[in-house]
Amino acid sequence: MKGKKHSPDNPAEWLARARSSLALSAAKTPGVLYEDLCYQAQQAAEKSLKEVFVARKIPYPYTHDINALLSGLEQHGIVIPEPLWSAVTLTSYASDTRYPGHEIPVTKEEYHGAIGLAEDILRWAEHQAG
Repeated sequence: MKGKKHSPDNPAEWLARARSSLALSAAKTPGVLYEDLCYQAQQAAEKSLKEVFVARKIPYPYTHDINALLSGLEQHGIVIPEPLWSAVTLTSYASDTRYPGHEIPVTKEEYHGAIGLAEDILRWAEHQAG
């Protein structure tokens, strides 16, 4: 596949990927499990937070752990609004719920909550980018 390579050092690329993951998470299609949609919500939050690292020229940790990403930003002097810490619950969607037998199925309410948390993180990251 040929084309222009997207730069991991470009904050706009991270936000584009975050928005794409958020759009995928909201695209409820028959046969698609809430667990898989919540994984995309987690990815939207993760990519949004990594965008803040990139925009601030801080090396980001290679992790799916939302708590580790928020804590890493905080350690670099970035104030994390208290409500955003609720997004740490998204971390379980990066691993536990992606495979059969590891978790109780995700409910419709949990799914909508995951999208809301991812939207909150994305909005905050967009403001951090300027």
